[in-house]
Amino acid sequence: MATQKLYAGAKLREMRGRLGLTQKLFADKLSVSLPYLNQMENNHRPVSAGVVLALAQEFGLDVTELTVGESERLVSDMKEALADPVFGSAAPPLADLRLAASNAPALARAFLDLHRAYRQTHERLASLDEALGREDAALRPSPWEEVRDFFHYCDNYLDAVDRAAEHFVTGPNGRRDVVQAAREALERRGISLHFSDTDAMRRYDPVAKRLDVSARAAGPTQRFQLLHQVALITQNDLLDATLDLARFHTPEAREIAKIGLANYFAGAALLPYRAFLDAASSTRHDLERLADLFGASIEQVAHRLSTLQRPGAKGIPFFFVRVDQAGTITKRHSATRLQFARFGGACPLWNVHRAFETPGRFLRQLAETPDGVRYLCLARDVSKPGGSFHAPTRRYAIGLGCEVQHAGALVYADGLDLKGRFEPIGISCRICERPDCHQRSVPPLERRLRVNPDRRDVLPYEILS
Repeated sequence: MATQKLYAGAKLREMRGRLGLTQKLFADKLSVSLPYLNQMENNHRPVSAGVVLALAQEFGLDVTELTVGESERLVSDMKEALADPVFGSAAPPLADLRLAASNAPALARAFLDLHRAYRQTHERLASLDEALGREDAALRPSPWEEVRDFFHYCDNYLDAVDRAAEHFVTGPNGRRDVVQAAREALERRGISLHFSDTDAMRRYDPVAKRLDVSARAAGPTQRFQLLHQVALITQNDLLDATLDLARFHTPEAREIAKIGLANYFAGAALLPYRAFLDAASSTRHDLERLADLFGASIEQVAHRLSTLQRPGAKGIPFFFVRVDQAGTITKRHSATRLQFARFGGACPLWNVHRAFETPGRFLRQLAETPDGVRYLCLARDVSKPGGSFHAPTRRYAIGLGCEVQHAGALVYADGLDLKGRFEPIGISCRICERPDCHQRSVPPLERRLRVNPDRRDVLPYEILS
């Protein structure tokens, strides 16, 4: 695959503004001319290797921040939005999308907000739901979507919350037992902790100052729920400050986001950053060993691996996804170039869908997306029993993966031919340009079709180039 030039004008402008430097002073520190810096900041020139080195030496910049981040996500999201039939054949080329994401990210986000509002209006009209005609039915993202996008564009890494969780479970002699740390924090506030035979996974009574955690739940779930409530009680000011910066549109979105932040704290305390990063490296990212070392579940470990994006101490960039048995994505995050569809399910050729067929086993897949990027993908089913015969069991499949150049650092690459065949996968049928996919559900919107009534192949139409 051809090497891509690095255009990072928006990042350079943002960094210069944060440092309070004029273009002239910034150019001097980078040892480039003022016109050259101006051209880089406006994406008329790529960022040279010398400038990348100067950014690292002069300002301590983690250079990976220039290559993966909001720009890639904006491009992926705009491409998916522009595949909507409402745009017809007028979709701009990929180069224009990259320029918009790099030079005018605020405009790109406004476009995505507008398209989302259009989709919601269209869906309301199509379903004749009760929101139609209501005076208070403002065109705004649903609270759930707004929170999802908040974490999506934060790289699913929140530095202040992550460091607070790490500090919470770190003592003078290293990592502390999380249950003991939680129990002591609660006792200092006069709150009693009980592991009770109850259906509810967690119940807190602020008047009685009593926290009950279900004894029926699995150990990792008990610890996670305990740490979640500890976050709400002991880290409330930090969580509220983070929510204030997010500026959510509705109280409902803020409340959902607070639950998300408490979940983030719980995961980061259960799997503290530096200790977990070191263990992940030493075990070659063996999910089962990491789960045993930290008393966590396979899903918790996989999710945490996708959040190791602390500046200056980043882990391998992973994507993480969870799907239900209907193929609906219920969790998604990517620190890689692979970005998941914002609407609908995942590509049916992806191994995460086959995980339900082989319970208790890890499935490995070498896959290639239409842009030519190759990945090592891992999938496994996860079941969440309710703790009693009549309680429902929730079943999901999780997917974890990284670009193939990192595969050697994963135990799951052992025995695989990394130079062999890679299975073609996509993001969404509407934006996937593969002409001969046997699992295609709808034709790509950017390509013309030819229909021959006297011939039938795998598809009932031919996709023209």
